[in-house]
Amino acid sequence: MHNWGVNELSTVLRGRVVLEDSVVEDGVVVFEGSRIRAVGPLSSFDEGDGQVVRTVRATPPTDLTLLPGLVDVHCHGGGGASFPDATTPEEVMTAVMEHRHHGTTSLVASCVTAAPEVLLRSAELLGGLAEDGELAGIHFEGPFVSQERCGAQDPAYIIAPDPGLTLELLHAAGGHAVSMTVAPEKEGSWGPGSVAEVLIGNGAVPSWGHTDSDPAHARAALDYSRAELAAHPGARSPRATVTHLFNGMRPLHHRDPGPIAEFLSAAARGGAVVELICDGVHLDPSIVRDVVETVGRDQCVFVTDAMAAAGMADGEYQLGPQAVTVRDGVARLTHGGAIAGGTSHLLDCVRQAVTRAGIPLVDAVHMASVQGARILGDGTIGRLAPGCRADVVAVDADLNPVSVWRAGRAVS
Repeated sequence: MHNWGVNELSTVLRGRVVLEDSVVEDGVVVFEGSRIRAVGPLSSFDEGDGQVVRTVRATPPTDLTLLPGLVDVHCHGGGGASFPDATTPEEVMTAVMEHRHHGTTSLVASCVTAAPEVLLRSAELLGGLAEDGELAGIHFEGPFVSQERCGAQDPAYIIAPDPGLTLELLHAAGGHAVSMTVAPEKEGSWGPGSVAEVLIGNGAVPSWGHTDSDPAHARAALDYSRAELAAHPGARSPRATVTHLFNGMRPLHHRDPGPIAEFLSAAARGGAVVELICDGVHLDPSIVRDVVETVGRDQCVFVTDAMAAAGMADGEYQLGPQAVTVRDGVARLTHGGAIAGGTSHLLDCVRQAVTRAGIPLVDAVHMASVQGARILGDGTIGRLAPGCRADVVAVDADLNPVSVWRAGRAVS
């Protein structure tokens, strides 16, 4: 007999259920309170005559697909609000709820390169929301990045790697810093006494990116961070990440290879996880497919890099100290024209991966849920499995959100 561990107070959802490695065409997700109690094919719930089994069997079929709550580890805002520019919890929550309503139930708030005092204030504000459970953590995109490959980062605030400032930021974040983007070619970014050492020793991971590096520095940074993470059994994640692969870095050329081939090599060897912005703007869908096929889904994570304009109309916005103009859904710096973050939700990236890149749904969802949870070091989110937090997204046939539950509560 199955022991489903459920009672008459359970919530029962029926539909096509996306698991880590398979899709159950007619499945059921049962949760009670904040935790999932049972998941499986409808036919599994056929033993015993208890009220729960009768409820499950009586639940009418739907044309909905049930996904785990999505996990975005690189997001700058949405709904008209920007994490780097927020000064109140209410502004932060405006952006959080924009993405939560679209299926992202765990969200890391990303800062951008700015003056140290601005970053420290943001770290305190965002760390408080993380302590309250509203955010999954904080990502610092800079300020130790490349002037040549700064993208939408303001070059006026880019500085040399500073382990002391790094430690201040981590303390200000209250233990909720997840990652920091660092250019591997900059002295002090990796090695003894480096920014990477401070990050790893204090519960965060380096995310190599915004870089003009040659292959040698990229490989050395990756090798160092892999060894250092392995030397810390309590590290948040065993692997460093790569900030939005291809974007904000020297392009791959066969006589001037830059860092990209090294990032791919490290991923293929299980030493790094590469971020992919699968929004149809930052990357051609075919390159997303090719990377996934080359290094495997367990080495890739989908992110939005979304800014304040996510879910909003075209117009003028702000990303830290930089003015941004959004036209036809594409965000670019008002002065300079560089792409300045995304305007999509993570569920939009899943849709792009399935419909335009031809990636199987189960793999696309995996890269938008399980992979982010692994970077966070949290095995209780990103999966539809007994014991996990009851984060569920019901979508229609076109992968549009219909209903979202977070910790067992409907997101309104």
